[in-house]
Amino acid sequence: MSDIIFHLIKDAPKPVAPYSHVVEAGDFLFVTGQLATDPDDDSLPIPDGIEAQTHKVMDNLRRALAGVGSDFSRVVFARVFLTQFDRDYAAMNEIYRSYFKPDALPGRTTVGVTGLARGGIIEIDMIAKR
Repeated sequence: MSDIIFHLIKDAPKPVAPYSHVVEAGDFLFVTGQLATDPDDDSLPIPDGIEAQTHKVMDNLRRALAGVGSDFSRVVFARVFLTQFDRDYAAMNEIYRSYFKPDALPGRTTVGVTGLARGGIIEIDMIAKR
């Protein structure tokens, strides 16, 4: 297990379940799915709407990556989970796209789900290369 490192990131949101924010295995960083929770005050409600939640989720992912010395330029794959796929897919894509260089978009899977923790409407996890 010495080549696997489990990270809890001080500036990332408090975990809503038993998990590490980032697990480092070899040259890869596995970033646990993030919701639109407030990293500074977990008691605050999740913001309304896909736009606000997508920005907050991306900020939380940025914090997790920064906590291990990485950033979005190192992301190789993402998974997006939406509770209202048809309604939110296009708006989420526009915001998501703005966090990456146009010629360096990670691979991605997006799926519709029936529910997410804390009543979120979006969750995103990522894999980055160290």
